[in-house]
This record gives sequence, structure tokens and C-alpha cells, in this order.
Amino acid sequence: MEGSGRRRRLAWSTAAFSAATGLSRVLGLVREIVTRRIFGVEGEINAFTVAFQVPNLVRALAADAALGASFVPVFSELLEKDQRARAWRVASTLLWLVLIVLGAVTGLLMLFAPWIMSLFGLGELEDLATGLSRVLAPIVLLMGVSGIVVGILNSYEEFTVPALMPVLWNLAIIVSLFVFVPRFDSVEAQLYVYAGSILVGTIIQVVTPVWWLRGRDGRIRPVLDLSDPAVKRVLTLMLPVALGIGLINFNFVVDTFFAARFVDPELAPSAIDAAFRIYMLPQGMFSVAVATVLFPRLSRLAAREDFTGFRETVSLGLRQIGFLLLPASAVAAVLAEPIVRLLYQRGEFLPDQTPVVAGALAAFSLGLMFNGTMLMLNRAFFSLQSAWVPTAVALGNLGLNIGLDAALFRVGVWGIPLATALANIAGTAALFVILRRRLGRMDGRAIASSYARITLASAVAAGAAFAVWYGLDEALGRSLGAQVASVGLGILAGASVFLALAALLRVRELQTLLSLRRRSDTTD
Repeated sequence: MEGSGRRRRLAWSTAAFSAATGLSRVLGLVREIVTRRIFGVEGEINAFTVAFQVPNLVRALAADAALGASFVPVFSELLEKDQRARAWRVASTLLWLVLIVLGAVTGLLMLFAPWIMSLFGLGELEDLATGLSRVLAPIVLLMGVSGIVVGILNSYEEFTVPALMPVLWNLAIIVSLFVFVPRFDSVEAQLYVYAGSILVGTIIQVVTPVWWLRGRDGRIRPVLDLSDPAVKRVLTLMLPVALGIGLINFNFVVDTFFAARFVDPELAPSAIDAAFRIYMLPQGMFSVAVATVLFPRLSRLAAREDFTGFRETVSLGLRQIGFLLLPASAVAAVLAEPIVRLLYQRGEFLPDQTPVVAGALAAFSLGLMFNGTMLMLNRAFFSLQSAWVPTAVALGNLGLNIGLDAALFRVGVWGIPLATALANIAGTAALFVILRRRLGRMDGRAIASSYARITLASAVAAGAAFAVWYGLDEALGRSLGAQVASVGLGILAGASVFLALAALLRVRELQTLLSLRRRSDTTD
């Protein structure tokens, strides 16, 4: 009963986090739709795409994700050992370190922006990219602060509030796109307003969750205690974690480099980015939710040396991610073009741009589930405070991605996301094998059995989705309302077929979701 109660609570936490994250992702997609209507994927918007990559990479290396992933295990361990005053002293020290170090990094990014942007071979777009990168640089510092605040909340198993903050971020940008951007005539001025709204949205996203730190068993103080071994442990963990997460993000910078320098600097970077935003919708709603909810629990299980519970939790996470992302991957691949047409093809996004973005989306979809499982497996190693393992794998992945980019960019824009998808598959296999050797076993038969059934159901669901869309598309035409009906009903048909087959094939993860109908057990 205790185990079933824990599983139901985890399912509830995952569902709540997924709902909050899903709302922010949907708004993010709305933001992207409006952006593409205004700017399309050709011309000056590619300067913005490139300009955003560098601060976004540094943010991943040294700010929210990397800092949180190294901070949560240590902070959670101190809470588990009832060393709460010390835990908050460590958090305070790290916050002040973030302000000092990342403030300096932000200044350097702004100073060296012209040299950095020159590496991408943007030609006439280089000056615009330089100016935009300077506007966007402060997000590095802001998201470093966010890494500490969100890490504290997650350690107390508070997930919904941090997940809702990107909702505010997206709303701020959407308001700007509707209200302020149209007031300017030149595309360059509009892009500067767009970049400024991202900076304002980030400030809102970082400041708002601070309120929810009130009422905890400690608070942030003006402390800089570098002698505490726990601080040193976070910083020691942070190097491999930052490299591991940063190298994953560096893959996208590499993709942007190849797209700009070797394919088409005024189309390829933004086309890949537009496809990536759709691809990230199920990724953010499902795999990020599962991994984030399970991460503090994994950290506590590792601190207790409860490796049986640790293995079961990792297995649960991998199976949940497969259940949610395999059907999403299959349906996104077969409906890539109608999805892109429905979402983007209006305003400055012209019909000839749709096949380019759709090809990139279909290629990305191949690696959708594997990107999610990599995230889950990385969190498992971070919980074990063995962060150098995913770092080494990420380094190998980076080398593989560069080689695949160099080989596949010749086939067109879609070859670059295909390279990323293949690298994700290889990275997942390497992480799983290494973790299995570390833990002795990984419930491999249950995972393989579940994945086989889910894959079969997903393939049939994708066929059903395509058949329904195709029939309705032929019958209704391609007005906006007709596209909403054909694509929406196609996706609904695919989801219905998948769930019916999952029930018929007795996929365990469906039962986990159905358990949400029952009252969650409140005892651990």
C-alpha cells in the first residue's frame, strides 16, 4: 500500500507539473506563432536566432539548469539530515556567488559580442546580431538567480509555482508582440523590441517565485561562507554538471553554426529554430515534468543509499517518458507538414517555407523520446553525485553531432536536426549501459516490454492520425477552420487509438495515469 501511495503521489505531482508546464509551452507556441507571423523565417529574424544562442548556451552552462542540477542533491541531502540552517546558509552563499560571477560573465558577453557573432558568418546580419546579443546577455545573470530559487522550491517538492513562471514570461512577450512591436516600421527596430521584451519577461520570471520562499524553515541571508564543504561540493559538482548540460545545449549552437555558415544564413537557422519550438512542446510538457518531479526523490534515495528504490524510480521515469513521448514522436513525424502549415503559415511565413520547417520537425521527432530519456538518465547520475559520467557522454555526443552535421547538412536543412536526433539515440544508449553497470540491474525487461508495446501502439496511432487528417484535408480544404478540424481530429484519432491499444496491450504506464482517478494516499 505504501508503494502504491507513493506512485500515486508521484503521478499527481507529475500531472500537476505537466499541466503547469503544458500551459507555459502552449503559450510559448502562441508566442512562436505570432513571432513567425510577424517575422517569418527568412531575413533579419535569423540574426535574432543566432544572437539568442550564445547567452542561452552560457545560461545552460553556468546558470539555471546546471546550477539547479548540482545544487538540489546537496541541498536535499542537508534537509534529509535535518541540517536546515546550514542548508540555507549554503543557498545564501551560492546566490551571492551567482550575482558576482555571472554579473562579470554578462559584462564580458556584451564586450566581446562583435567577435562572437563574427564566427557565424552572417554577413550583412552581423551588426544586428551583435546589438541583439547585447540586449539579451543579462538573461545569464537573471537565470543564475533563478537556478537557486527554483532549486530551493524543488527540494521542498514544490514544482507547480516554478513551472508557472514561464507562463508569465510568455505572456510578457506576447503582449509586447501584439502591442509594442507593431508600433515600429523597420524590422530591426521590431527585433530590438522583441529582444527587450524577452529580457523584461525574464526579470518577471525570476523575481516572482521569491515570494514562495517565505514561510520555509530558513531564508536567504547576506552570507558568503566559502569554507563550508557543502558549498565546495556544489561547486565541484557544478563543473561536470555544467559541462554535461552545456554540451547538450552546445549541440544546438553547433547546429546553428552549420545552418548559418554552410546551408543558408538567411533561412536555415530560423527554420530549424521554428521546428525546434514545436518539438519542445511535448518535450517540455512530459519529459521535463517527469524528470523534475523525480529528481529530488532520487537525490533523497541516493542520500539514504536506498538503491532498490532508486532503480525503481528511474525505471518508472523512463517508462513514463516512453509512454508519453513515443506516440507524440510518431504523430509529429507523419503530420509534420500540416502541423507547421496550421501553426505558422500566415503573414510573413510564406507557403514555400512550410516544407523546410516541416522537414526539420520530422527529423527532430525521431529523437524526441531519446532526448527525454537522456534528461531522465542525466538526473539519475546527478542524484548519485556522479556528474562526470553524463559529462563524458555529452562530450562524446557533441563530437558525434559535429561529425553528423558535417555529413548531413548537404542533404538540406532537415539533415541538421536529423544529426541531433541520431546523437540523442547514441547518448541514451551510452547512459543506460553505464547506469546499469553502476546499479547492477535496471529493470531492463520491464522497460523493454513496455517500450515494445508502446512502439506498436504508437505506430498504429500514427497511421490512424494520418488517415483521418488526409481524408478530412481532401474533403474540407485548407481554410483555417478546415485545417484546425483536420489536424485536430487527426491528432485526437491518433491519441484515442493509442490509448485503446495501450489498454488492450496492458501497458503498465496507462494504469499509473488511471490511478489519478483514485484519491492520492497521503502517507509515505
